[in-house]
Amino acid sequence: MLAKRLLQKSVNDSQHNLPHGGLTAEDLDLRVAVHYGIPSTASILAFDPIQHLLAIGTLDGRIKVIGDDGIEGLFISPKQLPYKYIEFLQNQGYLVSILNDNDIQVWNLESRSLVYCLEWETNITAFSVIHGSNLMYVGDEYALVAVVKYDAEEGKLLRLPYHISANSLYEAAAFPFPIDQSIVGILPQPCSSGNRVLIAYQNGLVILWDVSEAKIVFIGGGKDLQLRDGVVKSTHEVNVDSPEDTLEQQLGDKEISALCWASANGSILAVGYIDGDILFWNMSSPASVKGQKALSPSNNVVKLQLSSAERRLPVIVLQWSTDYKSHNGCDGQLFIYGGDEIGSEEVLTVLTLEWSPGMGNLRCVGRTDLTLTGSFADLILLPSSGTTGDNHKADVFVLTNPGQLHLYDDACLSALMSQKERSPSVSALEFPVVIPTTDPTMTVAKLVRVPTGENLFKALSEISSVVNLGSAQTPSAGTKWPLTGGVPSQLSISENNGIERLYLTGYSDGSVRIWNATYPLFSFICLVESKMQGIKVAGSSAPVSQMDFCAFTLNLAVGSECGLVRIYNLKGCSDGVKFIYVTETKCEVHDSPQAKGLQCRAVFSLTNSSVQALQFVKHGAKLAVGFKCGHVVVLDTSSFSVLFFIKDASFSSSPVISMTWKELTNSQHLLKSPKVSETKSTANPAEEVMFVLTKDANIHVIDGNAGNLIIPQPWHLKKESIALSMYVIDGRVSTSENVSDDNPPQEASKDSSTKNEPMPSDTPIVTNSHETEHESSSESTYSEERLLNSFILLCCVDSLRLYSTKSVIQGNNKPIRKVKHARPCIWTATFKRVEKVSGLVLLFQTGEIEIRSIPDLELVKESSLMSILRWNCKANMDKTMSADDAHITLVNGYESAFISILAVENDFRIPESLPCLHDKVVAAAAEAALSVSLNQKKKQGTAPGILGGIVKGFKGGKMVQSGDHTATPKSTFNHLEGMFWKSQLSEPSPPVDHQEVLELNIDDIEIDEPLSVASTLSPHDVKDEKREGQSEREKLFQGGTGDTKPRVRTAEEIRAKYRKTEGASSAASEARNKLMERQEKLEKISRRTEDLQNGAEDFSSMANELVKRLEGRKWWHI
Repeated sequence: MLAKRLLQKSVNDSQHNLPHGGLTAEDLDLRVAVHYGIPSTASILAFDPIQHLLAIGTLDGRIKVIGDDGIEGLFISPKQLPYKYIEFLQNQGYLVSILNDNDIQVWNLESRSLVYCLEWETNITAFSVIHGSNLMYVGDEYALVAVVKYDAEEGKLLRLPYHISANSLYEAAAFPFPIDQSIVGILPQPCSSGNRVLIAYQNGLVILWDVSEAKIVFIGGGKDLQLRDGVVKSTHEVNVDSPEDTLEQQLGDKEISALCWASANGSILAVGYIDGDILFWNMSSPASVKGQKALSPSNNVVKLQLSSAERRLPVIVLQWSTDYKSHNGCDGQLFIYGGDEIGSEEVLTVLTLEWSPGMGNLRCVGRTDLTLTGSFADLILLPSSGTTGDNHKADVFVLTNPGQLHLYDDACLSALMSQKERSPSVSALEFPVVIPTTDPTMTVAKLVRVPTGENLFKALSEISSVVNLGSAQTPSAGTKWPLTGGVPSQLSISENNGIERLYLTGYSDGSVRIWNATYPLFSFICLVESKMQGIKVAGSSAPVSQMDFCAFTLNLAVGSECGLVRIYNLKGCSDGVKFIYVTETKCEVHDSPQAKGLQCRAVFSLTNSSVQALQFVKHGAKLAVGFKCGHVVVLDTSSFSVLFFIKDASFSSSPVISMTWKELTNSQHLLKSPKVSETKSTANPAEEVMFVLTKDANIHVIDGNAGNLIIPQPWHLKKESIALSMYVIDGRVSTSENVSDDNPPQEASKDSSTKNEPMPSDTPIVTNSHETEHESSSESTYSEERLLNSFILLCCVDSLRLYSTKSVIQGNNKPIRKVKHARPCIWTATFKRVEKVSGLVLLFQTGEIEIRSIPDLELVKESSLMSILRWNCKANMDKTMSADDAHITLVNGYESAFISILAVENDFRIPESLPCLHDKVVAAAAEAALSVSLNQKKKQGTAPGILGGIVKGFKGGKMVQSGDHTATPKSTFNHLEGMFWKSQLSEPSPPVDHQEVLELNIDDIEIDEPLSVASTLSPHDVKDEKREGQSEREKLFQGGTGDTKPRVRTAEEIRAKYRKTEGASSAASEARNKLMERQEKLEKISRRTEDLQNGAEDFSSMANELVKRLEGRKWWHI
């Protein structure tokens, strides 16, 4: 009898030494391998209209980049701080972000890495990238505008000499500019190639500055302001001043809170204020001149109010979408968040506005309020191309908390505007998540490592092709998700690659989804619905509580909270199969409809208690099920019958949370191959031992063939404790059997006060250095001696305990090793290194993680969810956690993450299997199309159309543009960058101090002045000129034709400056030194001139050759 033999063999005990674990800190590297979903702390958006990529900044230092279906990337900043600005360097493969501590970061989209960080010395209050360039404006709290350039070749951010200060503007306009007012907005004017920039100050002042002419084009926001405006339909509840009324208002304390361009050409500016007002400024008026007062804006300003209430919310966000059918380019839609009455419902307001001819009157012809799902975070427009069909309005992304992204496309917005109700019922399109976690709610997850084989690959491929993929990740009919950026890797899209991992998720509606998780770009395989065709089963739609998958039989087992166990087979059968429904009292057989793909073969309803543990054993021949009520049942998966059902009083009534199965046989009768799992041996059938752990930390040892108890009374601890999991570890420390409930793990917590307590033991432990074969399932073939010499690791909420299997069978509850926790543990999992179980991962309620070696349980490494993912531990997070031999999967809100544990492990084949976030083909095509359109000198508006067609051809979607997002070739900004390298506006200071700062001498006046003009071009300019095709000669003499003339000085001035007190000999010696220095400078200038001339000749010949080669070729040949 099995029970008697095991008890007899465990009697002879002796002292032993516990083997030392071989795991080191260098073996570990906890890192995010795969991440899907939008972070719950998302707060700000950015969009690249050419690459069709969306970036989402968070409040905890993360950036999520989203492209085409499943193409996502997560960037994690070294600092856990909110992002206040993020912008793409359009079509260049870089993303610029600014943290709350004013660090300016540059991220490389292709390498998914932080390539440069510049610490800014002042508080940044405004930021804008000149679209299509690598130039940026930075505004600070001291009313200073600086210019920054990112040099991709050197990988650095460069602060250029050019700047605009309040004192400089005072010089240009003789108008008082308070230096204590911070800059709240910087907007490059559309259609100006960055040459004109609008600067908004906190006190309400707005200035349009021309860089090339170094003058103020427009000033608005003076203290005395007259407002007038046109007619509006009262039914839309928008207040606009009538043309007959003139209102004088003091704007000295009227602070700006939002602004945007409200026309395609930048002639109209919309400004929102903290009191809820919105002003439209007409920028097309003549410029003010130096010495004059600011322009009287009586004909240039329109005031708009969303509500007539006295107290209104600040205008937080303004965005404008131009109607390209408009005759003046100034009609369109204004998106507003804020400005309504305090206490009103949180909505996003959309106004349709039209200007009368001559820009005299403004009319609001439509209004709708979009009800938000969650609190508002940000919105961004996907600009329209304005070139084809009726698609003349932009789509809009709306970001709400926590981590929800909605799309209102042109059709949706048109339907909203056409409805009479102020709060219409048309719903937006939700972000198509790769792995749904809500609606329905994910209740359980499991990551399964499967052996590669043609049968599994063929079966899953067939299912994927025939099963309806209409899950939550598919957008609604007729609507195309506009994000199409990125390029999947060849590994992930190859049809010949096998399947190494499956990711299973169960949901609250009883459904199950299966993904191919071999590569970082997961591919959806099938949706397993809870309903059976033609057969009604009570409780089939109950939430899924447990799952398991057998790669040998291709069976999927699904347990629910109502006690139902469903068994599916992936092979399918075209001739039809029998469906078996088993209850405690009856067994019904039904004919299933003929169909290919996944089919439900059997349903077991033996108790109404929730399924807490589910495990295939004997290579899929049996299925062990543990229930919340403490019952255990073992099913035969070939005949779909009940082998035994343990529910007597001697068994614990506490929930079953973990099971493991050991097959015992003599060493000479080991099973030869797992392929014969379904074949029963007629001679010397193997005996089986089943270990069952309940939540009250009781361990039951059961005969797996008959269901008899091997030990009559359950093994239990001296003190009550809550168990989490159990692992049977080979005494040779080469393999591990996870007896843990297949429920996923939760957070581990770091505990500096955790104690390792070696305990004396009476049981001998035999260790063996020989390795065994890698086992692909939780079961293994053991001899009786090997089983008795193994360990049982019991993981509880408050401690870890290691026992010998002999002592457990004998009822001895004295541990070999014990580790106490200072905070509650909520989840555990083991992992392998070099095919050996070598470590234990623990997640604590605080979110901290510990990794301990096996079997000595020594602490090897500490980490946390916050440091890895910026997550906090939440209730029931352990229910959706799982692990295989080297990875951990977690779910938090809308996010799903996969963490790699080992430093040397690279099962996901990163980086070659990662999708690329920057499409170089699209980038080259867009740049070529823009260059061709400029060279051919086509009329304005042609370039966006050509670009839209090219990107549509490459990406399969529309290309959207707007006035302020029009793509521009890099060469357009060369002249602008040249001016930025010169300190155009220097601070005024007394003449004597100015000369002392410059430290001029007579040689500098004659020799170095021309050199100073030429030297305003940095080496970065020279590199950019060679790339864009401008000659070095043009760049060399830029700025050298100004009207700067030498000033004749009087004899007194010369004596005062250069008189020396040392005498004539000292003056002669200094003059000789100056002559030598001047000779060296002249030689240096000569060499540099010669180099530049040679470079210009080489470039000219190369350009001519390139023109001849490309003459007559189309853009798609480039």
